[in-house]
Amino acid sequence: MSRPKRVGIVASDCYFPSTYVSQASLEKHDGVSAGKYEVGLGQNKMSFTGAGEDINSMCLSAITGLMEKYNLNHTDIGRIEIGTETILDKSKSTKTTLMGDFIAAGNSDILGVTNINACYGGTAALFNTIDWVESTSWDGRYGIVLMGDIAVYEKGPARPTGGAGVVALLVGPEAPLVFENKLRASHFEDAYDFYKPNLASEYPAVDGHLSNACYLRSVDKCYQLYADKFERLEGKKFDMVNGAQRYLFHQPYAKLVQKSFGRVMYNDVTRGVLENEEISKFRNVEPEASYTDRALDKACVGASSDLYKSIVYPYTMASRNIGNSYAGSLYFGLLSLIADETAEKLGDRVLMFSYGSGLAASMFSLIIDGSLKNQREVCNLKERLDNERVEISAEKFTQALAEREEFYNAKSFAVNSPPKFMSPGASYLSGVDALGRRSYQRVPAVRTLAAATARQMHTLVRRFKI
Repeated sequence: MSRPKRVGIVASDCYFPSTYVSQASLEKHDGVSAGKYEVGLGQNKMSFTGAGEDINSMCLSAITGLMEKYNLNHTDIGRIEIGTETILDKSKSTKTTLMGDFIAAGNSDILGVTNINACYGGTAALFNTIDWVESTSWDGRYGIVLMGDIAVYEKGPARPTGGAGVVALLVGPEAPLVFENKLRASHFEDAYDFYKPNLASEYPAVDGHLSNACYLRSVDKCYQLYADKFERLEGKKFDMVNGAQRYLFHQPYAKLVQKSFGRVMYNDVTRGVLENEEISKFRNVEPEASYTDRALDKACVGASSDLYKSIVYPYTMASRNIGNSYAGSLYFGLLSLIADETAEKLGDRVLMFSYGSGLAASMFSLIIDGSLKNQREVCNLKERLDNERVEISAEKFTQALAEREEFYNAKSFAVNSPPKFMSPGASYLSGVDALGRRSYQRVPAVRTLAAATARQMHTLVRRFKI
């Protein structure tokens, strides 16, 4: 078997709940000033689910969609790896829950389990799968990587930064999105900026100021290391204007992405590869002080604004309308790029930054080396976001999260029908027995008359809300 070439993303799809709440309605419900979430956070809509879906069912929905839409054979998959921090069991991997259809097809020889480290797990899973395809262990089959979470917060200022979704990527050779695997730069340290010490609750403990500092410090460390590696390998200096044509960042909320890109410009100025008079005034600020320096932040955001609008902001499209999917957040950015046909330029480099609290971070890149049209049409992301979801009122959203709290550790219950408004073909939690064993069922994928009627109801609900 010849060595694989052009290893990267061969196919892509995603799953997100069919219900969302608008940030504008949350502002009114929470009694905050207009624009606090939409403008202050840069977010528009937030996907969410009640107790009827969990991370296992969402991963089932995502992998089934990928397999069916691309007409993949279950025997052609040799690795399935998950990145998520939404934990249902302290021992059993989400990956094992996905094995049913593969076992039925006679394929139990599939590597991979679940990777856990806040929002970084998806990147760890992706690196593992890419490295497997490029290794002597590869047996010629594809790998599937799933990355995503259900991000929920207790009542308070962090709740609007939630969301839910799973990205599914098919990894193999001769891909139109090819990873530059020698250009990976990582930063790891021990920090308690965001963590989940309470195993009886989905809600995290968050130190917001520390988290922002950790995030920006990781941008600095990874970008500087990436630039150094690029210069050694390519024989020329890397700068943000000429080095890459597209930028994707992990996105807890869009405003942090803009600050991150401004931070990249700050690094270029301090490295001496870019000139900017306004930013140069802050050249001698101590690193730790710079993370909370509002004047510096404002200068960086202002100086990089035009560039941000053209090569970063368009690829926040999905996350602005889905919310934070933790491990999937960066990769919904990649799907947003795929969905934008104007971004499909052969040879363009896409620089990606992944961050997970605790902390783990990496900066890496890929090259657009083929047509993305098929992935764009199959995933159909924009159409699904705009026309295949139901807007739910902020009051109903709050009730749904209260329901999740009530059922989070529940046992000995069964569900006789799927939750309202679920997409055809999606999987849902059908029950948990007395021993904590979960079972799942699937909404019929073929639209019946009743399903068509339900779709008409979707339209009414989107118009009048509930």
